This record gives sequence, structure tokens and C-alpha cells, in this order.
Amino acid sequence: MCKLQDTNIGIKKLDFNVKRGAMAAYLTDGREIIVPISMFPDIKHLSRKQREEWMIMDDQFFSFEALSKIYSVKDLLRL
Repeated sequence: MCKLQDTNIGIKKLDFNVKRGAMAAYLTDGREIIVPISMFPDIKHLSRKQREEWMIMDDQFFSFEALSKIYSVKDLLRL
């Protein structure tokens, strides 16, 4: 099994328009991960406009202007 620290997987972009109730994360290794927003209750409670105000930090973390919580690529991959 490949461990995250063995690879250089990062986050390039988030997209909330792929499917209702889902979030897509485009990774630096070319994969697209689609996860239900319900996995992230804080994000689920954001308005559509607030979800579009995301930021990526050091390719490994993401957050939103309206949230103080920081999520990681590990959270997306459930590692």
C-alpha cells in the first residue's frame, strides 16, 4: 500500500459544481477525488458563495474564508 508520505500528493483545486452534495478535489498526481460534503459538516453548513472562497496552503491543506478549521489531503483520502 502506498503511504501519503511516500508520494508527493497535493491539492490543486476544489470544485463544488460536479454533483449536488459533493465536492471534487483535483490532486497533483492527476486524480480527481469526489467526496460527499456530508463527510465535512462544517463545509456542508457553508453557503454556496462561502464554499467558493476556498484556499489551498502548501498543496497539502485547504480551508475557507468563513471557517477557521484547516483540512488536509489526508482528510480527503481518509488516511
